[in-house]
Amino acid sequence: MDRCIVLVDAGYLLGAAASLLAGEPSRSRITVDHTALIQGLRERAEADTERPLLRIYWFDGAPDRVPQPEHRRLRVMPRVTVRLGALTRSDGRWAQKGVDAAMHAELTELARNRACSDVVLVTGDGDLLPGMMAAKEHGVAVHLWAVQAADGDYNQSEDLVAEADERRVLDRVWITKAVRAKELGGTCAPPPVPRPEIAAILSAPLPDSALGTADRATGEPESPPAGRNGDEERVPAASKGVPTPKDLAAMRGPGAHVVQHPATATLRWSSDKGWVDRPGGAAESPDAAAMPTLAQLTTAEQRWADREEDITTVGGDPYEVGQVFARRWMSRLTDQSHLQKLSGMYPRVPHRVDGELLRYAARFGLLAHKDDQIDEHDRYAIRAGFWREIDVRTAAEHAPAGE
Repeated sequence: MDRCIVLVDAGYLLGAAASLLAGEPSRSRITVDHTALIQGLRERAEADTERPLLRIYWFDGAPDRVPQPEHRRLRVMPRVTVRLGALTRSDGRWAQKGVDAAMHAELTELARNRACSDVVLVTGDGDLLPGMMAAKEHGVAVHLWAVQAADGDYNQSEDLVAEADERRVLDRVWITKAVRAKELGGTCAPPPVPRPEIAAILSAPLPDSALGTADRATGEPESPPAGRNGDEERVPAASKGVPTPKDLAAMRGPGAHVVQHPATATLRWSSDKGWVDRPGGAAESPDAAAMPTLAQLTTAEQRWADREEDITTVGGDPYEVGQVFARRWMSRLTDQSHLQKLSGMYPRVPHRVDGELLRYAARFGLLAHKDDQIDEHDRYAIRAGFWREIDVRTAAEHAPAGE
């Protein structure tokens, strides 16, 4: 078959890129535009081999082989197949397991079945040498690509380099089209700018007039213990005055009973419009408690279709996840009055719906390794996406006819 296939060892490609751009092989030191990276690999492969691309195989590791958000974004791209090995932690370092074996098996199988005439390998591991030799014996031309080494030396196995039919180096100019170093000592590229809705939440300060209100209202110490319930509230330590719902949840009296706060207490919620004051009260309103969950509104057939859509089209971006959940919830409501009641609760998502929303987001790998909690910034993004869809729907329903 006169076509080419690209096999990418993501650990090598991104680790070497991090070494080149950030000075160390940690992938956390770089940001990657995966769309641009895949497009660059495709164009370079077709130009070097003079063959049309059949497919790009992306080999990477993941904890328990659970696809992470970047893997979900990649696998819904055209002509991209993701293969995952295990990612294990030993002596404080993460290590891939099974990735080399998977690449070896894929390479030999493609060559044996004559699926392509040219294979591009983006790797440096000498364990692939037997697979490379087997592919050549089946008449496949093997192109070996390296990432420019930070120290100007080789970052590939010498035996692998010697056995390849063609060799290329992806230099700094090519790498920086899709990979950027995170800020380090003021010399690297700035981090990506968050969506305006999320940036507003994270940057909104508490007004000075709010200082001291909480202590007088509750009689609690200035800095109550922080809970671990993952709520969206974020109060700067230096400005903590008005209690957030998270603060109130952490305040307990004797016998682990929750302290009852006066109904006149002011609670402060963070939102895409800044900080919003809402009346207090420990319990949710009857309308919030009666709000139907997505699971209650979903049939078995819809559940199957949802799962297929999650696998094939939803990339896993936190903001997108919130939008998808909100669209499904709104489209299946039988009583549209619930939508109007929900809009009046802004920016607080009812606990039942919010818990289901975060559990749904967890399916996409949006869990930090520490304590299995969704990253705070991701929680803001998930809820911002949810409210964005609610706002679009309610605004459309209230728009004058003809607009």
